[in-house]
Amino acid sequence: MRLLIIEDNQRLCQAVADSLGAQGFAVDTAASASEGLRFWRAADYDAVVLDLMLPDDSGLNALKEMRHRGNATPVLILTALDAIEDRVRGLDCGADDYLVKPFAMQELIARLRALLRRPGGALGRTLTLGSVKLDTSARIATVAETQLDLTRSELIVLEALLRNQGRVTSKERLAECLYNFEQDRSANSVETQVHRLRKKLAAAGADMSLRTLRGLGYLAS
Repeated sequence: MRLLIIEDNQRLCQAVADSLGAQGFAVDTAASASEGLRFWRAADYDAVVLDLMLPDDSGLNALKEMRHRGNATPVLILTALDAIEDRVRGLDCGADDYLVKPFAMQELIARLRALLRRPGGALGRTLTLGSVKLDTSARIATVAETQLDLTRSELIVLEALLRNQGRVTSKERLAECLYNFEQDRSANSVETQVHRLRKKLAAAGADMSLRTLRGLGYLAS
């Protein structure tokens, strides 16, 4: 899963990104409204953490623009503006949640997970294909009820394939799920994760087929 943080306080932004990264998310960060909008338009994010007081524009204007474009990505506003009218304005402009600074990191993570568990969100459901199951909330994969020992990257690849089962998933799409804009996105990195996942599934006796389609990507069926 991939998140975007739009926050101009560099130390705070990095702390949030590090904490979310430790939870298994790929995280991009932006320090201004214009940079955040550029990232937001360029990638499919599962959720956005948005500050309101940015150096070049209000975060609300960025939110309004993306909602006007039909972008329904869940948005959690993270701001020092704590007046009731600020909260109401943020929610009325299309935000899904509102958290005031200072805050507890555990609460931020919990609120994001709650957003992702909503209907249509990235979390809150069990994906199944044959004997393979993935609890997207607990981040646990099993084969015939036996838990698999998967790395963070292997879990991300498995989730992307299960969400797109029966259809081809391109290497580019897997790279978007695995890496932020600053990380290596080489095709070989994706191939390595798929190869390791395939070996672990085979060793566990999974009846899930994971095919490589040259020039296209991967097909789970």
